[in-house]
Amino acid sequence: MLDFTEYAKIFISLFAILDPIGIIPIIILLTAGMTDQKRAQVGRIASLAVCAILLVALLIGQPLLEFFGISIHSFRVAGGILLMVLAFKMLSGNLRESMPTLGDLASSRMSPAHAIVPLSTPLLAGPGSISAVILVANKAQGVEHYLIMGLEIILLSLTVWLTFLIAPWVARSLGKIGIDVFTRLMGLILVAISVEFIAGGMKGLFPVLN
Repeated sequence: MLDFTEYAKIFISLFAILDPIGIIPIIILLTAGMTDQKRAQVGRIASLAVCAILLVALLIGQPLLEFFGISIHSFRVAGGILLMVLAFKMLSGNLRESMPTLGDLASSRMSPAHAIVPLSTPLLAGPGSISAVILVANKAQGVEHYLIMGLEIILLSLTVWLTFLIAPWVARSLGKIGIDVFTRLMGLILVAISVEFIAGGMKGLFPVLN
């Protein structure tokens, strides 16, 4: 089990990767014309899907790596590179433009199924967040560690649901510029996190670096 500071860092890093504030413009676009009740329903489906995907990654991600013969150190390097690519997109402001299927969805009425694809995955619980969960799950052992990590995932999923509820208010308050600034700030944090992932993986693969 890790100390409180480590779990706080894990929560902040996962929040930065999911970046629920950054997808508010997409939520506004896809839920335009919906009633508050309908938006809340879509938000519940999206948050439950994110929670389920990340909990599965937490519980069986490591056994899956072992099944395919992948060491946690190799996965840490790969996950760090993946996070760095995502962070650079956030810093450059190209994240939303690179997301698939949004143009098609924007031209049609959103159904609850769209809360799972593409909102829950890959926009929120995508390769970056799944990789991060598998990596932090390996940082400690014991039931307490997994319980705390499960609680953090539930809290993160709750923030996704709350984002749907407050999306119209946040969009009006922050505006496009404010959301872009927040997304770039999260991207900067992700760059630092990805460097730590890569450095830790390299030290594990090449002990001489320690």
